[in-house]
Amino acid sequence: MRVIVPFPPGGANDIMARIVFPKVSEQVGQNFLVENRSGAGGTVGTATVAQSKPDGYTLLVNSVASHVSNPHLHKNLPYDALGDFAPVATLGILVAALTVHPSMPSRSVKEFIALARKRPKEIIFGHAGFGSFIHLNTVMLESSAGISVTHVPFKGGGPAVIGLVSGETQAMTAGVGDIIEHFKARRARPLGVTSLQRVSQLPDIPPIADTVPGFESVTWVSLFAPAGTPRAIIDQLNQALARALREPDIVSRMSVLNYDATIRSVDELTQRLKSDH
Repeated sequence: MRVIVPFPPGGANDIMARIVFPKVSEQVGQNFLVENRSGAGGTVGTATVAQSKPDGYTLLVNSVASHVSNPHLHKNLPYDALGDFAPVATLGILVAALTVHPSMPSRSVKEFIALARKRPKEIIFGHAGFGSFIHLNTVMLESSAGISVTHVPFKGGGPAVIGLVSGETQAMTAGVGDIIEHFKARRARPLGVTSLQRVSQLPDIPPIADTVPGFESVTWVSLFAPAGTPRAIIDQLNQALARALREPDIVSRMSVLNYDATIRSVDELTQRLKSDH
């Protein structure tokens, strides 16, 4: 069985797939080959699965970008995000944190918003490029909190984090896994997380939603099959993944990498996909 990851090795999609599917293989007695098929921001591999035979032998590990934001950012995607795929299971959730350089006076989300309102466009926010998860987090924060900042795009989340800790920028909504070591070293200060609840990696940091009611911006990594794949196959895969994600060693490995293993039924994932879209 092929599990297509439409990005190069080393990203969240790839790492989660390589952690989880060996365990799934043990459970169902079927080999799963994780195959990186990158190109065009993930659309090449995603389209490959959309056009595959719906027999359960070609699957896709992908994220919010391919199925939620890209359809609204690109006019001519080679796939229909909602119509060409059958949701199977969620592998994990990635949360971001509103983060400032230590030179900034803000010690809370409330203080940061107050400062940003006093100084519109003066606070310099870094992100991983226009249309990225980090960029869209910032746009949502601006809209929800009634603030305006200056955006500085970098070539990826890693370079954006370096820009923040070096003082080139003053703030960003950084993926927790990308920035947490800098929190420990006090090279950056977290103010609030983008999930509705606190996260295990930063138990002392409140959600932004405590200050901006309803604010939520997380990215999930999930498994999809081509549309038309029999529901019996989808349910079997969902149950196998749920068992794998409950295994202590899988939970531990995901946690070390700052990913939260997440179990959702097929119907729950389908509803979340539609809602986020």
